[in-house]
Amino acid sequence: MCGIVGLYLKNPKLQPQLGAMFKPMIIEMTNRGPDSAGVAIYRNPVKANEVKFSLAHDDAGFDWKQIDAGIERAFKCEATVSQIGNHCILVTTAKEDDVVQWLKKNFPAVRVVGSGHTIEIFKETGLPENVYSKFDLSSASGTHIIGHTRMATESAVTTAGSHPFATGADLCLVHNGSLSNHNRLRENLKREGMEFQTENDTEVAAAYMTWKLRNGSSLKEALQDGLKDLDGFYTFLVGTADGFAVVRDPIACKHAVMAETDDWVAMATEYRAIAHLPGADDAKIWEPEPTTIYTWGGNA
Repeated sequence: MCGIVGLYLKNPKLQPQLGAMFKPMIIEMTNRGPDSAGVAIYRNPVKANEVKFSLAHDDAGFDWKQIDAGIERAFKCEATVSQIGNHCILVTTAKEDDVVQWLKKNFPAVRVVGSGHTIEIFKETGLPENVYSKFDLSSASGTHIIGHTRMATESAVTTAGSHPFATGADLCLVHNGSLSNHNRLRENLKREGMEFQTENDTEVAAAYMTWKLRNGSSLKEALQDGLKDLDGFYTFLVGTADGFAVVRDPIACKHAVMAETDDWVAMATEYRAIAHLPGADDAKIWEPEPTTIYTWGGNA
């Protein structure tokens, strides 16, 4: 049992309020997932020749300045780091794959938890309110945000096993449910060049979506194919650079509700997470239909 929440702002004037609007949404899901929490926020897009990485380290005292200095020396490029809790946002003109391989070789304890041009991912063990405060997200400005609260029923409570999961290109995924064929899919995706950091089935779903996109599928096509290839019961919330998408499996036994006004679109496991939003009383509210793909934003 986990909680998932998402908020996409249709009204640009609300973007400075994104973090404050989202905070009560994720806190409302605490009793569905008190073990850990995480968010993916889309903000501060970097230049076309730059890549933004979300990095994490278990040691809160880790010296992140080693990273930008080392990358600049190794690749004769520009690199900057901004520490936020035990996470760091790295922006660099070096090539994405080169940076990933360099980190593996030189700093294997550093985890790459997200990458792209706009996405920033923060996740940690603990109560959702504490995690949200740790990364100072209440005052965050941005276009959209998705989050997850986890009750770890199938694996250890660790930061690495927390959601969201991302495998590149501003894409991330949160998941309520369980996949029954994730071990076989993981091995198939490894043969296609995908890499994994955990045994979590949600990471497999995220890697599957990224693999599909890299092979020319649109997000909608990838989600449609996933209805055939991903076996289990689930609600997926997928974030992209310009929006998000929601899909439920054919049985649709996992809770989900959506709401929309002229200013925003919200999705949550339970309506109480949406009720705090301004204008929620007048919103269009519905339960996502099984196997129906709902998308918002330019690339969604």
